[in-house]
Amino acid sequence: MDYLLANTPIEKLESECLIVAIFEENQLSPAAQTLDSLTDGLISNILTRGDIKGKVADTLLINYLPHAAIKRALLVGLGDKNDLSSKKYRKAVAAAANTLKATQIKSADCCLVENQVTGQNLTWNARHIVEAFDAPFYQFNDCKSKPAAKLTLTSISLHSETDAVAIQAGLDQGLAIAQGVALTKHVSDLPGNICTPTYLAEQAIEIAKQHKNLSAEILEEADMQKLGMGSFLSVSRGSRQPAKLITLEYKGADANTQPIVFVGKGLTFDAGGISLKPGAGMDEMKYDMCGSAAVLGALQAAAQLQLPLNIVGIIPSSENMPDGDANKPGDIVTSMAGLTIEILNTDAEGRLILCDALTYAKKFNPDVVIDMATLTGACLVALGRVPSGLLGNDDTLCNDLSAASETALDSVWRLPLWEEYQDQLKSNFADIANIGGRDAGTITAACFLSRFTKDYKWAHLDIAGTAWKSGDAKGATGRPVPLLVQYLLDRANAA
Repeated sequence: MDYLLANTPIEKLESECLIVAIFEENQLSPAAQTLDSLTDGLISNILTRGDIKGKVADTLLINYLPHAAIKRALLVGLGDKNDLSSKKYRKAVAAAANTLKATQIKSADCCLVENQVTGQNLTWNARHIVEAFDAPFYQFNDCKSKPAAKLTLTSISLHSETDAVAIQAGLDQGLAIAQGVALTKHVSDLPGNICTPTYLAEQAIEIAKQHKNLSAEILEEADMQKLGMGSFLSVSRGSRQPAKLITLEYKGADANTQPIVFVGKGLTFDAGGISLKPGAGMDEMKYDMCGSAAVLGALQAAAQLQLPLNIVGIIPSSENMPDGDANKPGDIVTSMAGLTIEILNTDAEGRLILCDALTYAKKFNPDVVIDMATLTGACLVALGRVPSGLLGNDDTLCNDLSAASETALDSVWRLPLWEEYQDQLKSNFADIANIGGRDAGTITAACFLSRFTKDYKWAHLDIAGTAWKSGDAKGATGRPVPLLVQYLLDRANAA
C-alpha cells in the first residue's frame, strides 16, 4: 500500500473515493460539510433519512455523487463529536479500511486525519490511519500454489489543508511501524520447516544490509559453548537445527550513549521436548518465535526512522524437540551466569534460552533491557488476548512502557514481581528450578528471568496471548512492534 500526503482543496480534488467523517446527531466533519455543499446537500439528506447513524465504526459507501471529480464517498461514523477517544478513532479507521477492502476501488483520499482525538495530535492521527489501513491488507501467500487474488486498493492519500509537516511525520512513523508489523507477521506466519534458526539469522543479515546504521552478528553453537551458555544449548540439543544467537545493532547516537536492548525469544518450533505438548493445536507452536520476529520488526522501523538512539536486538533461537539427546525432566544445567538450573519441565524452555541471552546483554552496558516472549499459557488465562503481560524491576521503565502502550494502542497490564513468588522456584538439587508450579505461572516465569537481570533496568513482556490469533482468524498480529516503536519514539523525543 502506498501512503501519500494530499493538500489539494476538496473543491478541486479528483478522487475515486473520498473518506469523510460524520458524527452522531447528524453532525458533519469539516470535510463532510464541504462535500455536502458540493453535492447540493446529499450528505445531509442521507443522514436525515437515517441510512447511517454516525455511531463509532458505522460506514456507508455512496457509489455515485453529482460531482464528476469525486466518484464515490465513504461516510465513517466517529460517534460523539465531543468524546472521540483514541480507541474509538482507531476502530472507526479500521472499519473504513475493511469496507474499502471489499470494493474495486484502487485509490482513496482520507480526510479522517482532520478530526480532533482526545489527547492526541495530527501526527498521531495520521500514523494510526496508516497502521489501521495496512493491517487488513496483509496477505500470506508464500506457501500457496495459487496465491490469493491481490486486493484492489493500493493507494491512500491523507488529505488535509493544514500542518503538512505534522501529518508527514505521522505518515513516516505509521509506514515504518506498519512495515515492521508486516515483517513480524510474515516471519511468524512461516512454517517451522522454513523459518528455522538459520533462516532467522539470514533475515537479520538481510535487514542489516538494507540500512547503513545496522549491523548483524551471528554466534554459532561453538561460540556459545565458549561463553558458557549451558542453559541455552541444553534446549537445542534435541534438535537437528543448529541454534543461533543473533545480534542486530543499530547506531543512531553517539558511541558513548548506552543502548536500549531488546531480547526476543526465538523458538522456531516448540514441541515441548520430552515434556511433549498435546497434539491439538501444536501447529501453532511455530509462533513461539514471535518475540524474535518483533525484535526484527522494531529494529527495522528504528533504522527506517533514523532515530537518534543506540539499540541492540538480541535473539536466542532454537527448536525444542524430543530426541535421545534432549533435556530430560530432572536434568541440571549451568547457565552463562553460573547459576545451576533444575529442569523440572522441558516445555518451560523459553526461560532457559532467555536467561543466557539476558546475561549476554550485559556486555553492551545497556541503559535498559526489554525482553519479549510467548512465554506462558498462564498469561493467556490471566489476561486473555487484549493486553500483553508486563513485569520488571524498574518502575520508571515499566511506567514508560505503559504510557507508550496507551499511545500505540498496543496495551499492556503490569503484574507484580514480589519477592514472595521467588520461593516457588526453590530446588533441592540446584540453585533454581525452571518452573514454580501451577500458581501464578506468568509471574514465576518472570521471577526466574529476574535472577539474571539484577545488573540493569529490565522489563519483561509476556506476549503469549497477543502475538497471534487462533481459529478462523489464525495468524500473527505483529504485536508488540507498535509498543516497542512508540517507546523508542518517546525516548528519542526525550533525548
